[in-house]
Amino acid sequence: MRSYKIKISPDALSDIQDSTNWYNKQVPGLGTRFKKSVKQQIETVKTRAEFYSIRYQNVRCMLVKKFPFLIHFTIDEEAKLVEVFAVFHTSRNPKIWSERRED
Repeated sequence: MRSYKIKISPDALSDIQDSTNWYNKQVPGLGTRFKKSVKQQIETVKTRAEFYSIRYQNVRCMLVKKFPFLIHFTIDEEAKLVEVFAVFHTSRNPKIWSERRED
């Protein structure tokens, strides 16, 4: 079984925090549950990154359990690194993350 290091981009961290804040405003504690769920999902990528299919160019996506969000990430096999680029609501246009990657 392969094991990868995880790198979360500042944009993805911002996505997580913005969504956490929004959920906490809707229902106290819900944002905390969202953040915990995202962290748990990202942890599974350490050993199961190849399990998730490529959706766009070289980017793989995984659904956040119990929340309508996708975690967008790439795998660098040489560096044994998974880089998380975005954590977006499933209703958002996936092209947004590609614009981030071009910066």
